[in-house]
Amino acid sequence: MADPKQISDDSRRIARNTVALYFRMFLLIVIGLYTARIVLNALGATDKGVYESVASFVSMMTVITTSFSTAVSRFMAVEIGRGDIQSQKRVFATANGIMFLVSAVLLLLGETAGTWYVANIMNLPEGRRGVAMILFQFSLISFIVNLLSVPYNAAIISREKMGAFAMIGVVEGMFKLIIAFALLHSPIDKLLLYGLLMMVVAFVVRGLNALYCSKYCPESTMRISFDKAYFSRMFGFAGWSGLSFVVYMVNTQGVTQLINLVFGVIYNTMRGISLNVEAIVRQFVISVLVALNPQITKSYSSGDNSYAYDLACKGSKYAYLIIFLFIVPFLFEAETILYLWLGPEAPHGSATFTKLALICALMDLLMTSFSTLIQADGNIRKFYIVISTVSALIFPLTFVLYKLGYPAYSCFYVFIAVYAVCNIVKLFMISRVTGFPPKMFLTEVVWRVLPVTVFGLGAGFAVWKSMDPGFWRVFALSASSTVAILLSTYVFGLSEGEKNFVKSKLRV
Repeated sequence: MADPKQISDDSRRIARNTVALYFRMFLLIVIGLYTARIVLNALGATDKGVYESVASFVSMMTVITTSFSTAVSRFMAVEIGRGDIQSQKRVFATANGIMFLVSAVLLLLGETAGTWYVANIMNLPEGRRGVAMILFQFSLISFIVNLLSVPYNAAIISREKMGAFAMIGVVEGMFKLIIAFALLHSPIDKLLLYGLLMMVVAFVVRGLNALYCSKYCPESTMRISFDKAYFSRMFGFAGWSGLSFVVYMVNTQGVTQLINLVFGVIYNTMRGISLNVEAIVRQFVISVLVALNPQITKSYSSGDNSYAYDLACKGSKYAYLIIFLFIVPFLFEAETILYLWLGPEAPHGSATFTKLALICALMDLLMTSFSTLIQADGNIRKFYIVISTVSALIFPLTFVLYKLGYPAYSCFYVFIAVYAVCNIVKLFMISRVTGFPPKMFLTEVVWRVLPVTVFGLGAGFAVWKSMDPGFWRVFALSASSTVAILLSTYVFGLSEGEKNFVKSKLRV
């Protein structure tokens, strides 16, 4: 059992890290919202759709980045918990070697199969295929650079250096804002300039990560090695966790390509807008989960299972409440919000995409902390095989619906239904592997968020019915639902310990 003082220190560290990540999140959201409007107005709906189509195809390979980032972070967190600096260095050097090896393979695949797909298969407007080919090269290079940054990001997160993580993210956001303004005054093809400058940003961020790690993360070096034991374990871990990420990428970016082939680039613009909103919500959730996840891994690895269970429940509850804050205004006022944000450039139908995308985010992120719990255990093979098999139904079911003539947004309904089933399966499999009691999920998550859901929707509906459409209704609905959610969260959603923490910070 862990020392209570240590748990208190860990809780304070989580709180500090969360504040730093919220700072990052707030600035990135403000920058991202403004940048998205400028980029859409500068490129236009058609060229923005071309960018979304090409970028989503390259993004299908980010499953490699995500799976290896998860593996490196897990092994780094375990070794940091043990305090073995030599093992930390071997993990980092092996991760570097794996990333260079994987980058070479994916670069070869991108330059062969990738260029063939863009040149011959992708549904693109007349006269823009040549531009799309160059844009693909920029996107591919950006992806490779981000892949080589994985060990450095993992080192920063595992050491819980969230202040640095936050500042590097803000710098990246500021560069993207500068790019947006550059597009407005560009004398050359705006789509090509956008791809080129986004590639430059990837190099800048890579350099900042490496520079910080060289000074503050003692395990990080440019040395490349292939420690046989770690190479085998990390590849195995990344392979099984990567299986679920492969399925997820097919379900998201693969469906984006399917929409491109069936409906065209305008619908890719709609999907891109909805995914931009979803990405903002994910930033909120990740701001909490990134601070929690290293502690879940370290506490479970050290044998303090009850504390790990408690953190996993908190992560699930916080994820739901954060996303729900966004869902209520968009459920009632998506059309007006998108018009105020993007102006008349947003294609008709974007509101429906956005509402459903937020619900999908809720279903996807609800059990993220519990996935971290089973990753900490390390016994993940059967878990990922079962979950991936179930979630793999999304792409073929969507394909069938499109063949039957259903609208483009029907893919979201499939996603919601399948991931609801996945979450139930996850809960019981995690219980079998880690010993987590499912009843604890009901008492600490479900029963705490249900009253919040009722009060939040009730407040939003009351304002929506009593006021005329327009800016002031959006404002009043957002404000009233936020107040209702926050108050009901305090009353029903927080444990006594969490209430005491809030009171101490507010000096009540």
